[in-house]
Amino acid sequence: MPVAVVTDSTAYLPAELAGTYDLTVVPLTVVINGVDGLEGLEIQPSDVARALAGRRAQVSTSRPAPSQFAAAYKSLLEAGADGIVSIHLSAKLSGTHEAAELAAAEIGPQVLVVDSGTTGMGLGFAALAAARAAREGHDLHAVRDEAATRASRVSTLFYVDTLEFLRRGGRIGAAQALLGTALSVKPILHVVDGTIVVRDKVRTAGRALAKLVDFAVEASGDGEVDIAVHHLAAQDRAAALADAVAMRLGERLRDSYITELGAVVGAHVGPGVAGLVVHRR
Repeated sequence: MPVAVVTDSTAYLPAELAGTYDLTVVPLTVVINGVDGLEGLEIQPSDVARALAGRRAQVSTSRPAPSQFAAAYKSLLEAGADGIVSIHLSAKLSGTHEAAELAAAEIGPQVLVVDSGTTGMGLGFAALAAARAAREGHDLHAVRDEAATRASRVSTLFYVDTLEFLRRGGRIGAAQALLGTALSVKPILHVVDGTIVVRDKVRTAGRALAKLVDFAVEASGDGEVDIAVHHLAAQDRAAALADAVAMRLGERLRDSYITELGAVVGAHVGPGVAGLVVHRR
């Protein structure tokens, strides 16, 4: 294990890839009505979906403590790793990247931290590529560069029924939230330079999902791509999106996954969200 790879729980890796790659996942924390739990371990997506359906529920999230990252790094080094590449969700969306950097500064130069500039499988594709490079024997800086390169090749687009949850969590500005919900339009968002911005607005959910497919096909360019479809309590919507994208991309589509968003991102986007992550190979 010359190079170990660490990511965080917002990568939302597909269940079918579990155990395929050697990755250490550090969980974020979700707080529901004052009770906190680790994402994916103590708090599941269904817990957040149920809580957000209630008008009085209070849901928030917090980054891992630097000590959590330091403990993970020390454990990997003690197990025989010569170096560690730690890849995390956008520093503009969470303090997770900062916590990882604080821990890396404590451990030393054998830990390199990468800001993926996104989350979900945008982060996941980068982490998987880094783990693959590490398994192939690449050195520390080559693994770091592979993660950064793959992160730069993803486009993250998503539809939400309302921008209210993003506004509450401070992940989108009040002005954008107002613009996105004016006249009851349906917002389509994307991640640009690590932040969430409104990409388009349409009148119906059906039209929004059709536009989401259009934008994903546009983002795919002319080459081969992988696709990840994310959702929260909207399995049918996600399946329909996956089918529509597959039909449009044809033989250019290589791998396709459907994964439910975890509790952390789910808390900020709300039930009904549907997203598409395009990874340009």
